[in-house]
Amino acid sequence: MEFKRRRNPRRAGFTLVEMLIVLGILVALFALVLPRFLGSQKKAKIDIATTQIGSFRATLERYYIDCDQFPTTEQGLQALVSKPADLPDTVTWRGPYVTRDIGLDPWNNPYQYEYPPTHGGGDTPDIWSYGPDGEGGTEDDVCSWSSASSGAAGGETASGDFKEPKLKAPIRSAKESPKASTKTSPKAFSPPKPSRATTPKPIRSENPNL
Repeated sequence: MEFKRRRNPRRAGFTLVEMLIVLGILVALFALVLPRFLGSQKKAKIDIATTQIGSFRATLERYYIDCDQFPTTEQGLQALVSKPADLPDTVTWRGPYVTRDIGLDPWNNPYQYEYPPTHGGGDTPDIWSYGPDGEGGTEDDVCSWSSASSGAAGGETASGDFKEPKLKAPIRSAKESPKASTKTSPKAFSPPKPSRATTPKPIRSENPNL
């Protein structure tokens, strides 16, 4: 007579309820972490574009010292890499002024350049990036002429220049305002008056015989 041994049933895997619980936990974690990660990544790209625009401005200053003029809009930033074909022979071009090609912005769009400027004040070229949305004229453009763009934070401007924020004097309430100190003028020193000399009175004896 053969006896069959009963084996304890073993769990083959997770149940559907357990998998749904784990999936819900993962979705909640992604919902918390992903926006922060994307926000920090966006800020990092804006900082890179801001720094690059500031580097272009500094290099253009060197170009201006040598050539006594900035590249035109048609020549663009490429004039920092190779000598423009329409540059007069009387102008001394001592480039290349950058060690590599101009390249693209962090969103794979070319940097924009314009001179004479039409956006910023002064006589310096306008340099900007279309920003995250890739469209010009929007709020997220990273520009060299405006500190109100997304690339500027705190004392940093979009052109890569840093300005100290103006500090306002703290407003003190009437209770906190220091009281005006009332100083009294020191009294004049007066020497002590000399005491009057007095003659000693005779001592009377109570004995009449003396």
